Amino acid sequence: MIKLLYVDDEPINLMLFKTMLRKKYNIITAESGFNGLEELSLNPDIRIVISDMKMPGMNGLEFIKIAKEKYPNVIFCILTGYEITDEIMLALEANLIYQYFQKPFKVVEIENAIKGAVKDLIK
Repeated sequence: MIKLLYVDDEPINLMLFKTMLRKKYNIITAESGFNGLEELSLNPDIRIVISDMKMPGMNGLEFIKIAKEKYPNVIFCILTGYEITDEIMLALEANLIYQYFQKPFKVVEIENAIKGAVKDLIK
């Protein structure tokens, strides 16, 4: 079962994400980018990370930039409650992130992205 890390500062979002996807994936959650980095170091078998964009202390792209340097083989996605920004567009173009999703997230959209990411991991 693929191990996935979901990073979001809102506990309700962490709970919803885990509840909706735990039957198909091994879900680890973190409440901040700092906690996300810790979970990545504790779980070297995490293959996919989905992070909220807007979080206190360290936003999602700041977290992903740091994490991607340490874990270049992990696939990162961003989740935002807003329209795509220039910053997110640049991250997509630079292959920093695999995909972005809008809140409220659609489970099918995330599952399809995970399936695509898994195929890319196998290549």
